This record gives sequence, structure tokens and C-alpha cells, in this order.
Amino acid sequence: MLVRTGEGAWMVPSHQGIWIPAGIEHSIAMLGPVSTRSVYLEGEPALGMPLHCQVLGISPLLRELLIEAVDLPLEYDMEGRAGKIMALAIEEIRAAPALPLSLPLPVDEKLARRCQRFLERPNVQQTIDLWCRDLAVSRRTFTRRFQHETGLTFSIWQRRACLLWALPRLLGGERVTTLAFDLGYSSPAAFATMFKQLMGTAPQAYRRDSHAVQRRRHPAGSV
Repeated sequence: MLVRTGEGAWMVPSHQGIWIPAGIEHSIAMLGPVSTRSVYLEGEPALGMPLHCQVLGISPLLRELLIEAVDLPLEYDMEGRAGKIMALAIEEIRAAPALPLSLPLPVDEKLARRCQRFLERPNVQQTIDLWCRDLAVSRRTFTRRFQHETGLTFSIWQRRACLLWALPRLLGGERVTTLAFDLGYSSPAAFATMFKQLMGTAPQAYRRDSHAVQRRRHPAGSV
């Protein structure tokens, strides 16, 4: 899924999740066949949760708890089985690691438009100097303004943008070589290095593991 708010965009790959704080207006685009489950936290369970959207790594335990939680009644016995399931689910949500799949967008309209142009066709060959010429600002002004507006350095933002562009295509079966060259990397190995730095695993392994999770969820012959 691709989740957008006024603050930016978040790519949610298969078998991961996203935390959306209360009151945040957002849109969700499904980038393929998607089955989702939502759990809502209010009152005390929501205290201490992030104030901004975050993509979360969903452990096998948390995944099963979420699947079970959506079938529980809205009013349940806090001391009974349902209460224990939800209490553990909340603890696991709090412990879930944030993944680097957010892409904050600047508030400055001119800079935001330039970012949107990049997102339409990301390419690592677009250097800071090229952006500075486009925006008619010095390199020092650009780097300071960009980090202030997004909270990220330009190079980190650029890599995340490339990752968000590549993820749905990788899971859709496109070759790593094709993705690497389309994004302007000098070799598939260079793209794989960036991918592993952000995701903690190689592109091929990530795709294999994601598909394995889908097969476990939807075994052949099930109804």
C-alpha cells in the first residue's frame, strides 16, 4: 500500500504494517491485491505511541495477534482471553521496529514541486548540484533548507525515494538488473547495496521471503 498525508508518503510492503495517529487525514492506494486488518487504539493504550505515521515491522507473533484481534467483540472482558490477546497485541505494537519507508515532503511549494517531479521518475544521477541549478539556490542554502524541511539529508531522502519506487516493482517480479538501471545505478550490485542498507536484506531475499509469507497465508486449496 501507499499511504499519503500532508506530511509525506509511506510505502507499506507485504506483511508489514503502518501506525496512523488519530486525527491524521490520509489516503491509501492499493498497489496490488491486498488484504488488510486494522486495530484501533484509544485512551490509555494509545499513550506514548508516535505522533507521526510510521511503517512498522510486523513480527510473526504480532501478525497472528492482529488476525485474531479483528474477530474479537468490541466490548470484551479485560480479564478474559480476549483481554489477554489485546494486552499482548498492544505490547507487541509498541515493540514493533520502525522501518525506513517514509518519505517526508517539504512545506515550501517550490521545493515540494521539485520533489514531486523526482518521485515521478527517481534517478540517483540527479545530484544536489542539478537540483540547486533547477531551484536557483546555492548548495549550502539547499542542503540546509532541505534537511530543515524534511528532517533528512538529500542523499538519504533520494535513496528512500528510489526504494519506494522499486519495492512494488520488485514484489511484482521485475528483475533487479532492470530496477537498478532504471534508477540510474551503475550496477545491480550498487542497487542491492542501497537496498540492504535500508531494508536489512538483499532484494532477492526480500522478494523470496515476502512471497513465502503470502503462500503461508493463502495455501492452495483453502477457502
